[in-house]
Amino acid sequence: MTTLVKICGLSTPETLAAAAQAGADYVGLVHFAKSPRHLSLAEAARMRGLVPPQVKVVLLVVDPSPALLAEAVREVRPDVVQFHGQETPEMLARFRSDTGIAAWRALGVRDADSLAGAARFHGAADMLLFDAPASGLPGGNGTRFDWDLLRAYKAPTPWGLAGGLTPTNVADAIRLTGAPLVDTSSGVESAPGIKDVDRIAAFCKAARL
Repeated sequence: MTTLVKICGLSTPETLAAAAQAGADYVGLVHFAKSPRHLSLAEAARMRGLVPPQVKVVLLVVDPSPALLAEAVREVRPDVVQFHGQETPEMLARFRSDTGIAAWRALGVRDADSLAGAARFHGAADMLLFDAPASGLPGGNGTRFDWDLLRAYKAPTPWGLAGGLTPTNVADAIRLTGAPLVDTSSGVESAPGIKDVDRIAAFCKAARL
């Protein structure tokens, strides 16, 4: 099975085009003011308009109010909304029912117990994205968790791997975990929030080797 690739935190047309040209399946747009990758909804909508039809758009939000979430969906028209805060299974299920839009839930993994806790989202999320525990920011921190925890992971909900993935380690991460999807942000940056087109291409290539 071909591993799916998501490049998150894109903020310029050039890096968006680089991700699409490199074969990314998903591109992530961040709407979270504390992130160096933050886009206003107007900026995210403009970026969304540049995404080719074969690439899906993921809008990342953190504990949005119902009003903000409704505005974000209306303005950006994402294919997926990725929830990166304290959102509950009930909230995700309601969002999916109300909008018909796929909902992903990012979860920090500290140990086997926290991985087992992901079970509460089965049936509520379309995908679980396993990341390093939050540290300062809820994601995009460039840190990884113990990937050995995922060696034998099996669950009914599709899942992906994030946290500390780079062009040099993503192939090993896939071999070790069998991750169906890999997600990177800081791992393809030259500085916080500044994506590097060569690193984007290298990551996509390595993920498909």
